[in-house]
Amino acid sequence: MRKRDLAAVQRLEEAIYPQPWSPGVFAEELSLLNRHYLVMEDGGRIIGYGGLLLVAEDAHVTTVAVDPEARRRTLGTRLMLALVDAATAAGARHLTLEVRVSNEGARRLYQRFGFAPVGVRKDYYRDEDALVMWVTDIDTDEYVARVDAVRTSLEDR
Repeated sequence: MRKRDLAAVQRLEEAIYPQPWSPGVFAEELSLLNRHYLVMEDGGRIIGYGGLLLVAEDAHVTTVAVDPEARRRTLGTRLMLALVDAATAAGARHLTLEVRVSNEGARRLYQRFGFAPVGVRKDYYRDEDALVMWVTDIDTDEYVARVDAVRTSLEDR
């Protein structure tokens, strides 16, 4: 993700989330060295984005978003693969994220990547609680095999 992408990212953010991040939040995130943000394009149009916060051995998935018109095409899975790859390349050993308790589709996606619920953050989204999920030891052969299986499943499509 680059500054030139922010207008398109903001349009998606506002279309997807009831409490969208402001353009300033995205600009600030891009300016920080321990962040990694990426966009997914189709024909030059941004159809998804994701981000990581990197702190020592932990990587926090800060956002994953796919254009509602482009869903059901494995784009969320592909974004998560890219984020996992970025986390491992940065030396992370663990991944964490928050997800709306009601977002069963996203929860299933994260579970494919080994995330398990560890707690709840009350009113995290103002109008709803967040499920806190973690996956540990992403630097092991077992986790690499899990991610490779997800990657292979996309090749079969």
